[in-house]
Amino acid sequence: MLAILRRKIASEGSNASCTIGQSLRTLRPFASSATRRYTAGSNETLFLRRGSKYVQNFSCQILPGTAVTSKSMRELGCLLREDSKLQGWTRSFSSVNGDPVDVVVPFMGESITDGTLAAFLKKPGDSVQIDEPIARVETDKVTIDVASPEAGVIQKFVAKEGDTVEPGTKIAVISKSGEGANVTPAAPSEGLNAVIETPKPSAPAEKEKNPSVETVVAKVKPETPSPAPYRASAIEPIHPPKEREIKVRMTRLRKTVAERLKRAQDTFVLLTTFNEIDMTNLMNLRSEYKDAFLEKHGVKLGFMSTFVKAAVSGLQEQPVINASIDGDDIIYRNYFDISVAVGSPKGLVVPVIRDAEKMNFADIEKEIHRLAKKARDGSLSIDDMAGGSFTISNGGVYGSLLSTPIINPPQSAILGMHSVVSRPMVVGGSVVPRPMMYVALTYDHRLIDGREAVLFLRRIKDVVEDPCRLLLDV
Repeated sequence: MLAILRRKIASEGSNASCTIGQSLRTLRPFASSATRRYTAGSNETLFLRRGSKYVQNFSCQILPGTAVTSKSMRELGCLLREDSKLQGWTRSFSSVNGDPVDVVVPFMGESITDGTLAAFLKKPGDSVQIDEPIARVETDKVTIDVASPEAGVIQKFVAKEGDTVEPGTKIAVISKSGEGANVTPAAPSEGLNAVIETPKPSAPAEKEKNPSVETVVAKVKPETPSPAPYRASAIEPIHPPKEREIKVRMTRLRKTVAERLKRAQDTFVLLTTFNEIDMTNLMNLRSEYKDAFLEKHGVKLGFMSTFVKAAVSGLQEQPVINASIDGDDIIYRNYFDISVAVGSPKGLVVPVIRDAEKMNFADIEKEIHRLAKKARDGSLSIDDMAGGSFTISNGGVYGSLLSTPIINPPQSAILGMHSVVSRPMVVGGSVVPRPMMYVALTYDHRLIDGREAVLFLRRIKDVVEDPCRLLLDV
Protein backbone atom coordinates (compact mmCIF):
# COMPACT_ATOMS: atom_id res chain seq x y z
CA MET A 1 0.00 0.00 0.00
CA LEU A 2 1.38 3.38 -0.91
CA ALA A 3 0.72 6.82 0.44
CA ILE A 4 1.80 9.28 -2.27
CA LEU A 5 1.34 12.99 -1.86
CA ARG A 6 2.23 15.34 -4.66
CA ARG A 7 2.45 19.08 -4.34
CA LYS A 8 3.51 21.49 -7.03
CA ILE A 9 5.30 24.63 -5.93
CA ALA A 10 6.16 27.27 -8.50
CA SER A 11 9.52 28.84 -7.67
CA GLU A 12 11.91 30.28 -10.25
CA GLY A 13 10.95 27.88 -13.01
CA SER A 14 11.78 24.72 -11.05
CA ASN A 15 9.27 22.36 -9.54
CA ALA A 16 9.67 20.40 -6.33
CA SER A 17 7.45 17.36 -6.14
CA CYS A 18 7.00 14.18 -4.16
CA THR A 19 7.03 11.18 -6.49
CA ILE A 20 8.30 7.63 -6.55
CA GLY A 21 11.91 7.47 -7.57
CA GLN A 22 14.53 7.48 -4.88
CA SER A 23 14.94 5.94 -1.47
CA LEU A 24 14.67 7.39 1.98
CA ARG A 25 18.43 7.99 2.03
CA THR A 26 17.73 11.50 0.76
CA LEU A 27 16.11 12.33 4.08
CA ARG A 28 18.22 14.51 6.34
CA PRO A 29 17.55 14.31 10.07
CA PHE A 30 17.21 17.33 12.33
CA ALA A 31 19.11 17.59 15.52
CA SER A 32 18.20 14.80 17.90
CA SER A 33 14.99 15.25 19.79
CA ALA A 34 12.32 13.15 21.42
CA THR A 35 10.65 12.60 18.06
CA ARG A 36 12.78 11.91 14.98
CA ARG A 37 12.04 14.29 12.12
CA TYR A 38 13.26 14.56 8.56
CA THR A 39 13.43 17.27 5.89
CA ALA A 40 13.75 17.21 2.14
CA GLY A 41 15.30 19.70 -0.26
CA SER A 42 13.24 21.55 -2.81
CA ASN A 43 14.35 19.35 -5.72
CA GLU A 44 14.65 16.03 -3.90
CA THR A 45 12.40 13.05 -4.53
CA LEU A 46 11.06 10.92 -1.67
CA PHE A 47 9.88 7.34 -1.79
CA LEU A 48 7.83 5.69 0.95
CA ARG A 49 7.14 2.00 0.75
CA ARG A 50 4.86 -0.27 2.78
CA GLY A 51 6.42 -1.44 6.01
CA SER A 52 8.84 1.49 6.20
CA LYS A 53 9.83 2.29 9.77
CA TYR A 54 9.28 5.94 8.97
CA VAL A 55 5.54 5.38 8.43
CA GLN A 56 3.80 5.36 11.80
CA ASN A 57 0.20 5.92 10.72
CA PHE A 58 -2.15 5.33 7.80
CA SER A 59 -0.71 8.24 5.79
CA CYS A 60 2.08 10.77 5.88
CA GLN A 61 2.41 14.32 4.58
CA ILE A 62 5.78 15.01 2.97
CA LEU A 63 6.36 18.62 2.01
CA PRO A 64 9.66 19.91 0.57
CA GLY A 65 11.65 21.66 3.24
CA THR A 66 9.33 20.52 6.03
CA ALA A 67 9.15 17.65 8.47
CA VAL A 68 7.80 14.20 7.78
CA THR A 69 4.88 13.86 10.14
CA SER A 70 2.55 11.06 11.11
CA LYS A 71 -0.66 13.04 10.97
CA SER A 72 -3.68 11.27 9.61
CA MET A 73 -5.45 12.39 6.45
CA ARG A 74 -8.20 13.97 8.51
CA GLU A 75 -5.64 16.45 9.87
CA LEU A 76 -4.09 17.17 6.48
CA GLY A 77 -6.26 20.22 5.91
CA CYS A 78 -4.83 21.88 9.00
CA LEU A 79 -1.28 21.61 7.63
CA LEU A 80 -1.94 23.33 4.30
CA ARG A 81 -2.28 26.97 3.50
CA GLU A 82 -5.67 28.14 2.36
CA ASP A 83 -4.50 28.77 -1.20
CA SER A 84 -2.47 25.59 -1.59
CA LYS A 85 -3.58 22.61 -3.63
CA LEU A 86 -2.31 19.13 -2.95
CA GLN A 87 -2.85 16.27 -5.34
CA GLY A 88 -2.61 12.88 -3.77
CA TRP A 89 -3.85 9.34 -3.76
CA THR A 90 -4.51 7.45 -0.56
CA ARG A 91 -5.69 4.01 0.34
CA SER A 92 -6.50 3.03 3.89
CA PHE A 93 -4.79 0.05 5.40
CA SER A 94 -3.94 -1.40 8.76
CA SER A 95 -0.63 -2.31 10.22
CA VAL A 96 0.63 -5.83 9.86
CA ASN A 97 -0.61 -6.77 13.33
CA GLY A 98 -3.83 -4.77 13.10
CA ASP A 99 -5.42 -5.92 9.85
CA PRO A 100 -9.20 -6.11 10.26
CA VAL A 101 -10.63 -9.60 9.95
CA ASP A 102 -14.15 -10.30 8.70
CA VAL A 103 -16.39 -12.66 10.66
CA VAL A 104 -18.66 -14.61 8.31
CA VAL A 105 -21.43 -17.15 8.79
CA PRO A 106 -20.03 -20.69 8.41
CA PHE A 107 -21.40 -23.53 6.33
CA MET A 108 -24.55 -24.74 8.10
CA GLY A 109 -25.35 -28.05 6.38
CA GLU A 110 -26.28 -29.53 3.04
CA SER A 111 -30.01 -28.83 3.34
CA ILE A 112 -29.74 -25.40 5.02
CA THR A 113 -29.45 -22.35 2.78
CA ASP A 114 -29.98 -19.57 5.31
CA GLY A 115 -30.72 -18.80 8.93
CA THR A 116 -31.71 -16.03 11.31
CA LEU A 117 -29.13 -14.07 13.29
CA ALA A 118 -30.63 -14.80 16.70
CA ALA A 119 -28.26 -12.94 19.02
CA PHE A 120 -24.79 -11.48 19.41
CA LEU A 121 -22.88 -12.99 22.33
CA LYS A 122 -20.40 -10.10 22.44
CA LYS A 123 -20.44 -6.31 22.08
CA PRO A 124 -18.26 -3.94 20.04
CA GLY A 125 -15.09 -3.31 22.02
CA ASP A 126 -15.08 -6.75 23.68
CA SER A 127 -11.96 -8.88 23.42
CA VAL A 128 -12.35 -12.30 21.82
CA GLN A 129 -10.11 -15.32 21.46
CA ILE A 130 -9.75 -17.46 18.39
CA ASP A 131 -12.70 -19.84 17.87
CA GLU A 132 -14.68 -18.07 20.62
CA PRO A 133 -18.41 -17.80 19.73
CA ILE A 134 -19.51 -14.22 19.12
CA ALA A 135 -22.94 -14.77 17.56
CA ARG A 136 -25.66 -17.38 17.27
CA VAL A 137 -27.53 -18.27 14.07
CA GLU A 138 -30.85 -20.08 14.27
CA THR A 139 -31.72 -22.38 11.36
CA ASP A 140 -34.70 -24.54 10.52
CA LYS A 141 -33.26 -27.44 12.47
CA VAL A 142 -30.35 -26.45 14.70
CA THR A 143 -28.67 -23.45 16.30
CA ILE A 144 -25.13 -22.72 15.08
CA ASP A 145 -22.47 -20.61 16.78
CA VAL A 146 -20.39 -18.18 14.69
CA ALA A 147 -16.83 -18.32 16.01
CA SER A 148 -14.12 -15.66 15.80
CA PRO A 149 -11.48 -16.52 13.18
CA GLU A 150 -8.78 -14.52 15.00
CA ALA A 151 -8.01 -13.19 18.45
CA GLY A 152 -8.56 -9.46 18.87
CA VAL A 153 -11.20 -6.85 19.63
CA ILE A 154 -14.62 -6.60 18.01
CA GLN A 155 -14.52 -3.42 15.96
CA LYS A 156 -18.11 -3.29 14.74
CA PHE A 157 -21.14 -5.32 13.71
CA VAL A 158 -22.32 -5.12 10.11
CA ALA A 159 -25.50 -7.14 10.62
CA LYS A 160 -28.41 -6.84 13.03
CA GLU A 161 -30.18 -9.37 15.19
CA GLY A 162 -33.14 -10.80 13.31
CA ASP A 163 -31.48 -10.51 9.89
CA THR A 164 -31.63 -13.46 7.52
CA VAL A 165 -28.07 -14.54 6.77
CA GLU A 166 -26.54 -17.09 4.41
CA PRO A 167 -23.26 -19.01 4.63
CA GLY A 168 -20.48 -16.54 3.90
CA THR A 169 -22.45 -13.47 5.02
CA LYS A 170 -20.25 -10.91 6.81
CA ILE A 171 -21.64 -10.05 10.25
CA ALA A 172 -18.76 -8.42 12.14
CA VAL A 173 -15.23 -7.03 11.89
CA ILE A 174 -12.45 -7.88 14.34
CA SER A 175 -9.33 -5.77 14.83
CA LYS A 176 -6.36 -7.99 15.59
CA SER A 177 -4.45 -5.09 17.14
CA GLY A 178 -7.43 -3.90 19.20
CA GLU A 179 -7.51 -0.51 17.48
CA GLY A 180 -10.55 1.11 15.97
CA ALA A 181 -13.18 -0.47 18.22
CA ASN A 182 -16.44 1.44 18.25
CA VAL A 183 -14.99 3.89 15.71
CA THR A 184 -16.46 4.38 12.30
CA PRO A 185 -13.54 4.61 9.82
CA ALA A 186 -13.36 7.61 7.53
CA ALA A 187 -14.14 6.91 3.91
CA PRO A 188 -10.98 6.84 1.71
CA SER A 189 -10.57 9.39 -1.03
CA GLU A 190 -11.63 8.26 -4.48
CA GLY A 191 -9.48 8.25 -7.58
CA LEU A 192 -5.74 8.41 -8.17
CA ASN A 193 -5.38 12.17 -8.37
CA ALA A 194 -8.18 13.39 -6.17
CA VAL A 195 -7.67 17.02 -5.24
CA ILE A 196 -7.75 17.63 -1.49
CA GLU A 197 -8.48 21.20 -0.56
CA THR A 198 -8.54 22.84 2.83
CA PRO A 199 -12.13 23.40 3.92
CA LYS A 200 -13.07 27.05 4.01
CA PRO A 201 -15.15 28.56 6.78
CA SER A 202 -18.74 29.00 5.83
CA ALA A 203 -20.00 32.48 5.12
CA PRO A 204 -22.00 34.16 7.87
CA ALA A 205 -25.66 33.50 7.69
CA GLU A 206 -27.72 36.18 6.01
CA LYS A 207 -29.98 38.27 8.11
CA GLU A 208 -33.52 37.09 8.19
CA LYS A 209 -35.72 39.00 5.83
CA ASN A 210 -38.93 40.63 6.88
CA PRO A 211 -41.67 38.03 7.01
CA SER A 212 -44.33 38.22 4.37
CA VAL A 213 -47.94 39.01 5.05
CA GLU A 214 -48.95 35.39 4.41
CA THR A 215 -46.46 34.18 7.02
CA VAL A 216 -47.80 36.58 9.62
CA VAL A 217 -51.36 35.53 8.90
CA ALA A 218 -50.37 31.88 9.16
CA LYS A 219 -48.80 32.47 12.54
CA VAL A 220 -51.74 34.28 14.04
CA LYS A 221 -54.37 31.99 12.53
CA PRO A 222 -56.18 30.21 15.38
CA GLU A 223 -55.79 26.47 15.53
CA THR A 224 -58.73 24.25 14.71
CA PRO A 225 -60.06 22.65 17.88
CA SER A 226 -59.32 18.92 18.02
CA PRO A 227 -62.31 16.61 17.84
CA ALA A 228 -63.65 15.02 20.96
CA PRO A 229 -62.10 11.64 21.80
CA TYR A 230 -63.87 8.65 20.32
CA ARG A 231 -66.00 6.68 22.73
CA ALA A 232 -66.79 3.08 22.03
CA SER A 233 -70.43 2.17 21.88
CA ALA A 234 -71.95 -0.16 24.40
CA ILE A 235 -72.16 -3.04 21.91
CA GLU A 236 -68.46 -2.92 20.94
CA PRO A 237 -66.11 -5.23 22.87
CA ILE A 238 -63.58 -3.58 25.13
CA HIS A 239 -60.10 -4.90 24.37
CA PRO A 240 -57.37 -4.99 27.00
CA PRO A 241 -54.74 -2.25 26.73
CA LYS A 242 -51.66 -2.95 24.63
CA GLU A 243 -49.47 -2.42 27.68
CA ARG A 244 -50.68 -5.77 29.00
CA GLU A 245 -49.59 -7.63 25.86
CA ILE A 246 -46.12 -8.79 24.85
CA LYS A 247 -45.23 -9.39 21.22
CA VAL A 248 -42.33 -11.78 20.65
CA ARG A 249 -40.88 -12.71 17.28
CA MET A 250 -41.25 -16.39 16.39
CA THR A 251 -38.02 -18.35 16.49
CA ARG A 252 -36.76 -19.85 13.26
CA LEU A 253 -37.37 -23.35 14.60
CA ARG A 254 -40.95 -22.61 15.69
CA LYS A 255 -41.74 -21.00 12.33
CA THR A 256 -40.34 -23.97 10.42
CA VAL A 257 -42.28 -26.48 12.51
CA ALA A 258 -45.49 -24.53 11.89
CA GLU A 259 -44.88 -24.41 8.14
CA ARG A 260 -44.08 -28.13 7.93
CA LEU A 261 -47.15 -29.14 9.94
CA LYS A 262 -49.40 -26.95 7.83
CA ARG A 263 -47.90 -28.35 4.65
CA ALA A 264 -48.50 -31.89 5.96
CA GLN A 265 -52.17 -31.11 6.58
CA ASP A 266 -52.54 -29.55 3.13
CA THR A 267 -50.72 -32.40 1.31
CA PHE A 268 -51.44 -35.65 3.14
CA VAL A 269 -54.76 -37.41 3.54
CA LEU A 270 -54.54 -37.84 7.29
CA LEU A 271 -56.40 -40.60 9.08
CA THR A 272 -55.92 -41.83 12.65
CA THR A 273 -56.66 -45.23 14.15
CA PHE A 274 -56.59 -46.00 17.90
CA ASN A 275 -56.01 -48.91 20.23
CA GLU A 276 -55.29 -49.48 23.92
CA ILE A 277 -52.51 -51.44 25.55
CA ASP A 278 -52.44 -53.23 28.89
CA MET A 279 -49.10 -52.21 30.36
CA THR A 280 -49.15 -54.71 33.27
CA ASN A 281 -46.51 -57.14 31.97
CA LEU A 282 -44.15 -54.43 30.73
CA MET A 283 -44.36 -52.51 34.00
CA ASN A 284 -43.70 -55.69 36.01
CA LEU A 285 -40.71 -56.48 33.77
CA ARG A 286 -39.38 -52.98 34.25
CA SER A 287 -39.81 -53.05 38.03
CA GLU A 288 -38.00 -56.38 38.29
CA TYR A 289 -34.93 -55.54 36.19
CA LYS A 290 -34.58 -51.74 36.33
CA ASP A 291 -31.90 -51.77 39.08
CA ALA A 292 -29.80 -54.44 37.39
CA PHE A 293 -30.25 -52.71 34.03
CA LEU A 294 -29.07 -49.37 35.45
CA GLU A 295 -26.10 -50.95 37.19
CA LYS A 296 -24.89 -52.75 34.07
CA HIS A 297 -25.65 -50.23 31.31
CA GLY A 298 -25.60 -46.91 33.14
CA VAL A 299 -29.02 -45.79 31.88
CA LYS A 300 -32.55 -46.29 33.14
CA LEU A 301 -34.91 -48.80 31.56
CA GLY A 302 -37.88 -46.96 30.15
CA PHE A 303 -40.88 -47.73 27.96
CA MET A 304 -39.47 -46.10 24.83
CA SER A 305 -36.99 -48.86 24.00
CA THR A 306 -39.79 -51.43 24.00
CA PHE A 307 -41.97 -49.29 21.74
CA VAL A 308 -39.06 -48.70 19.35
CA LYS A 309 -38.46 -52.45 19.07
CA ALA A 310 -42.20 -53.03 18.69
CA ALA A 311 -42.38 -50.39 15.93
CA VAL A 312 -39.51 -52.05 14.05
CA SER A 313 -41.32 -55.38 14.28
CA GLY A 314 -44.52 -53.81 12.96
CA LEU A 315 -42.71 -52.04 10.10
CA GLN A 316 -41.10 -55.30 9.06
CA GLU A 317 -44.54 -56.90 8.83
CA GLN A 318 -46.10 -53.86 7.09
CA PRO A 319 -43.38 -52.38 4.82
CA VAL A 320 -45.73 -49.83 3.26
CA ILE A 321 -45.85 -47.90 6.54
CA ASN A 322 -42.07 -47.46 6.29
CA ALA A 323 -42.43 -46.13 2.73
CA SER A 324 -43.16 -42.65 1.34
CA ILE A 325 -44.55 -41.03 -1.79
CA ASP A 326 -42.18 -39.24 -4.17
CA GLY A 327 -44.19 -37.71 -6.99
CA ASP A 328 -45.68 -40.65 -8.88
CA ASP A 329 -43.35 -43.16 -7.21
CA ILE A 330 -43.34 -45.04 -3.91
CA ILE A 331 -40.04 -45.33 -2.05
CA TYR A 332 -39.76 -48.50 0.04
CA ARG A 333 -37.02 -48.30 2.66
CA ASN A 334 -35.01 -51.34 3.66
CA TYR A 335 -33.71 -49.63 6.79
CA PHE A 336 -35.46 -48.62 10.00
CA ASP A 337 -34.42 -45.18 11.22
CA ILE A 338 -36.85 -44.28 13.98
CA SER A 339 -37.38 -40.58 14.73
CA VAL A 340 -38.21 -39.76 18.36
CA ALA A 341 -40.02 -36.48 19.04
CA VAL A 342 -38.36 -34.61 21.91
CA GLY A 343 -39.45 -31.35 23.49
CA SER A 344 -36.65 -28.80 23.88
CA PRO A 345 -36.61 -25.26 25.32
CA LYS A 346 -36.73 -23.90 21.76
CA GLY A 347 -39.45 -26.19 20.44
CA LEU A 348 -40.10 -29.67 19.14
CA VAL A 349 -37.11 -31.50 17.65
CA VAL A 350 -37.02 -34.99 16.15
CA PRO A 351 -33.62 -36.72 16.41
CA VAL A 352 -33.18 -40.09 14.72
CA ILE A 353 -32.20 -43.50 16.10
CA ARG A 354 -30.45 -45.05 13.10
CA ASP A 355 -30.59 -48.76 12.24
CA ALA A 356 -32.81 -49.49 15.20
CA GLU A 357 -33.34 -53.07 13.99
CA LYS A 358 -29.66 -53.79 14.80
CA MET A 359 -29.84 -52.42 18.36
CA ASN A 360 -30.85 -54.08 21.61
CA PHE A 361 -32.79 -52.47 24.46
CA ALA A 362 -29.67 -51.08 26.15
CA ASP A 363 -28.34 -49.55 22.92
CA ILE A 364 -31.66 -47.84 22.26
CA GLU A 365 -31.93 -46.45 25.78
CA LYS A 366 -28.38 -45.10 25.59
CA GLU A 367 -29.02 -43.44 22.23
CA ILE A 368 -32.29 -41.90 23.44
CA HIS A 369 -30.53 -40.56 26.54
CA ARG A 370 -27.72 -39.05 24.42
CA LEU A 371 -30.09 -37.39 21.94
CA ALA A 372 -32.40 -36.08 24.68
CA LYS A 373 -29.46 -34.48 26.49
CA LYS A 374 -28.26 -32.79 23.29
CA ALA A 375 -31.80 -31.53 22.64
CA ARG A 376 -32.00 -29.94 26.10
CA ASP A 377 -28.57 -28.35 25.63
CA GLY A 378 -29.44 -27.12 22.14
CA SER A 379 -26.44 -28.93 20.63
CA LEU A 380 -28.22 -31.24 18.18
CA SER A 381 -26.53 -31.28 14.77
CA ILE A 382 -28.00 -31.69 11.31
CA ASP A 383 -26.83 -35.31 11.20
CA ASP A 384 -28.73 -36.06 14.40
CA MET A 385 -32.05 -35.12 12.78
CA ALA A 386 -31.56 -35.84 9.08
CA GLY A 387 -33.62 -38.64 7.57
CA GLY A 388 -35.90 -40.91 9.55
CA SER A 389 -38.49 -43.31 8.15
CA PHE A 390 -41.02 -43.46 11.03
CA THR A 391 -41.71 -41.28 14.07
CA ILE A 392 -42.76 -42.02 17.65
CA SER A 393 -44.18 -39.19 19.76
CA ASN A 394 -44.64 -39.70 23.49
CA GLY A 395 -47.15 -37.15 24.73
CA GLY A 396 -47.73 -39.26 27.83
CA VAL A 397 -44.71 -37.77 29.58
CA TYR A 398 -46.68 -34.52 29.76
CA GLY A 399 -49.91 -36.22 30.86
CA SER A 400 -51.69 -36.49 27.50
CA LEU A 401 -54.50 -39.06 27.62
CA LEU A 402 -55.35 -39.13 23.91
CA SER A 403 -54.32 -37.17 20.82
CA THR A 404 -54.01 -37.39 17.04
CA PRO A 405 -50.36 -36.74 16.08
CA ILE A 406 -49.46 -35.12 12.75
CA ILE A 407 -47.09 -36.81 10.29
CA ASN A 408 -43.51 -35.63 10.06
CA PRO A 409 -42.94 -35.09 6.27
CA PRO A 410 -41.85 -36.85 4.13
CA GLN A 411 -42.70 -39.83 6.31
CA SER A 412 -46.06 -41.55 5.92
CA ALA A 413 -47.02 -42.44 9.51
CA ILE A 414 -46.47 -41.53 13.15
CA LEU A 415 -47.18 -43.42 16.38
CA GLY A 416 -48.52 -41.50 19.37
CA MET A 417 -47.98 -42.78 22.92
CA HIS A 418 -49.96 -41.45 25.86
CA SER A 419 -50.06 -41.57 29.64
CA VAL A 420 -50.64 -44.77 31.59
CA VAL A 421 -53.88 -44.61 33.57
CA SER A 422 -55.39 -47.23 35.80
CA ARG A 423 -58.82 -48.14 34.44
CA PRO A 424 -61.34 -50.95 35.15
CA MET A 425 -60.89 -53.78 32.64
CA VAL A 426 -62.58 -57.15 32.23
CA VAL A 427 -59.96 -59.88 32.69
CA GLY A 428 -61.08 -63.56 32.87
CA GLY A 429 -64.67 -62.52 33.44
CA SER A 430 -63.80 -60.22 36.34
CA VAL A 431 -63.49 -56.44 36.44
CA VAL A 432 -60.04 -55.52 37.71
CA PRO A 433 -57.98 -52.32 37.58
CA ARG A 434 -55.30 -52.32 34.92
CA PRO A 435 -52.66 -49.75 33.86
CA MET A 436 -53.82 -48.88 30.36
CA MET A 437 -52.33 -46.69 27.61
CA TYR A 438 -54.04 -45.36 24.50
CA VAL A 439 -51.97 -45.46 21.32
CA ALA A 440 -52.75 -43.72 18.04
CA LEU A 441 -51.40 -44.17 14.53
CA THR A 442 -51.83 -41.28 12.10
CA TYR A 443 -51.06 -42.28 8.50
CA ASP A 444 -51.25 -41.00 4.94
CA HIS A 445 -54.33 -42.64 3.46
CA ARG A 446 -53.05 -42.00 -0.07
CA LEU A 447 -50.46 -44.71 0.47
CA ILE A 448 -51.58 -46.75 3.48
CA ASP A 449 -54.92 -48.49 3.65
CA GLY A 450 -56.86 -49.01 6.87
CA ARG A 451 -56.03 -52.70 6.91
CA GLU A 452 -52.26 -52.14 7.08
CA ALA A 453 -52.67 -49.41 9.69
CA VAL A 454 -54.85 -51.54 11.98
CA LEU A 455 -52.59 -54.59 11.66
CA PHE A 456 -49.53 -52.47 12.45
CA LEU A 457 -51.13 -51.03 15.57
CA ARG A 458 -52.30 -54.49 16.58
CA ARG A 459 -48.70 -55.72 16.33
CA ILE A 460 -47.59 -52.89 18.63
CA LYS A 461 -50.23 -53.93 21.16
CA ASP A 462 -49.28 -57.63 21.07
CA VAL A 463 -45.54 -57.02 21.48
CA VAL A 464 -45.85 -54.48 24.31
CA GLU A 465 -48.36 -56.59 26.24
CA ASP A 466 -46.12 -59.65 25.86
CA PRO A 467 -42.45 -58.57 25.45
CA CYS A 468 -41.36 -62.21 25.16
CA ARG A 469 -42.60 -62.11 21.55
CA LEU A 470 -39.60 -59.95 20.71
CA LEU A 471 -37.19 -62.56 22.06
CA LEU A 472 -38.95 -65.44 20.32
CA ASP A 473 -39.74 -63.43 17.14
CA VAL A 474 -43.37 -64.55 17.12
